Amino acid sequence: MSRVRIAGDRLVAEIDEVGAELSSLRRRTDDGDWRELLWPAAQPWPWHAPLLFPVIGRLGGDRLVHDGTGHPMPKHGFARDELFHVDRLDTAAALLSLSDSESTRHHFPFPFRLTAAFTVEGGRLRVEYRVENPGPERLSASLGFHPGFRRPLPGAASKADHRVVFERSEPAPIRRVGNDLLLPGCSPTPVRGRELPLREELFADGAVVFDALRSTALTYGAPGAPELRLSWRGFEQLALWSPPGAELLCIEPWCGLPSPAGYDGPYEREPGRFRLAPGASRVFTLELAVRG
Repeated sequence: MSRVRIAGDRLVAEIDEVGAELSSLRRRTDDGDWRELLWPAAQPWPWHAPLLFPVIGRLGGDRLVHDGTGHPMPKHGFARDELFHVDRLDTAAALLSLSDSESTRHHFPFPFRLTAAFTVEGGRLRVEYRVENPGPERLSASLGFHPGFRRPLPGAASKADHRVVFERSEPAPIRRVGNDLLLPGCSPTPVRGRELPLREELFADGAVVFDALRSTALTYGAPGAPELRLSWRGFEQLALWSPPGAELLCIEPWCGLPSPAGYDGPYEREPGRFRLAPGASRVFTLELAVRG
């Protein structure tokens, strides 16, 4: 396993070349110690912050149907398992890329180019994903960022003290995911005003999916711990998830949704995808600022 390292005066990030996965994010405290903010890829969730592409969750039957042919598609797509090329690396920035190959066309019969750019500046990490369609036909895809943060964060007394505060109120109903497929129907929002208390029962039925999101930023933290402010552009949905009893919280900006339960039509007609005309591209940006 090979990683690249970028650093600023307050943050150090490591990115795995497999999956262009953010695998470590350490913050320097005022007394000079470095504290890890990301989940260590231990049980019960063996990841740090995988990139989800070209699907989020699962497709019905775990296959992509295009022109009458079925292609096996793993959960959350294949990008997180592919070796990215390091196109550029300097002290504080890295650019990695993945293009279609024989391996990817086994799952996804479309030309594409996917880049992931990481930049550290002071106490901020900026991530930019770009999806390009170099092919002759329209490209349909989803993309999601799936970071797992420690809970409790360094310096916090307990898991129970943590909360998420949205930039704006989020009164719209939420969606749920079952067997990694989008379930029909909605549930009342668990957000009270702008604040979401992180009670254990919140995730008893799986991920909480906001598919009518008003905010483009939120903060996550607890007394005694650093405050993490995550903002995004280009993403249209958000999921929050934690395995029952685990000491982590996944905060996941998405552009796209898992397949609706029961859908078995062609991939390109499926709801919950973004679409790119030949020659077009789309950019998704995230910024994580660490305060306190």
